[in-house]
Amino acid sequence: MDSKVKGTLYVLLCVALWGLIPVVAKMGQISLDHHQFLFWSSLISFFILLASVIFTRNLGAFNNMTLKDWGFLSLLGLLGTYIYYLFLYLGYSKASGMEVLVVQYTWPIWIVILSVFILRERLTLTKVIAVLLGFSGVFLVLTKGKFQSVDIQNGSVIALVLAGATCFALFSVLNKKVKQEPLNVVTIYFLVATLASFVSMLSYSEFAIPTAPEVIPILLNGVLVNGFSYVFWFFALKSTEASYLAPFTFIAPVLSAFYLILFFDEPFLLIYGGGLMLVIAAGLINSFSKP
Repeated sequence: MDSKVKGTLYVLLCVALWGLIPVVAKMGQISLDHHQFLFWSSLISFFILLASVIFTRNLGAFNNMTLKDWGFLSLLGLLGTYIYYLFLYLGYSKASGMEVLVVQYTWPIWIVILSVFILRERLTLTKVIAVLLGFSGVFLVLTKGKFQSVDIQNGSVIALVLAGATCFALFSVLNKKVKQEPLNVVTIYFLVATLASFVSMLSYSEFAIPTAPEVIPILLNGVLVNGFSYVFWFFALKSTEASYLAPFTFIAPVLSAFYLILFFDEPFLLIYGGGLMLVIAAGLINSFSKP
């Protein structure tokens, strides 16, 4: 199978799962805060992935990793499985779901930008147009069309979500430099996220047991939305260009917006639709960019 076709299939599996992030984040934070929810989700992801490593008899791959490898992978784990989700879950618990959703999906736009500087991928005119359209869509949603008097509720929370999205873009770009077995690598990522979230939970919150209604979304999040989706994303990044994959991720916010309106009665302003269309257009235009 052609590498670009494989990359496309993997990324489509990812976005199908990532579209559920707002649902599990809201349903899993009824009594838990973002520190506690991240800890339980990361813990489940780690154990599921570790069991998969054992089942596929890949434990020996850990022995082949140097101290430098462990340090680099730990840094990536902090960026992509701890900081990103910590700020994202905070956003969905404190701010408007639609605003968080659009800001969350600036990370594919940052991938295009960072790929130019870090991976030395060529910056084409279509990529430039895609970036401009993407940021225009985000700006439209955050200002709600009031360009002279910006009206952003929970601005500090939204800023943290934006910082987290940038971290995830950096995580994705740097993953192109990882050569180790994907399943083992993602297991390390969630080990780091589990340890980091445990420390932050004890430092800024407290240990808490999930309530019965929170168990199912935490399991769904830990096993699929977080756990195996990272394996698919890793395989996609290894198959083709990061900037080629970025546009496909814009399918996820469409699914997420539908879920937010359907399950949580999120208000859908027309300006949100316009911003979402610009972000999707950015992805479609960038998909026509030649490598």
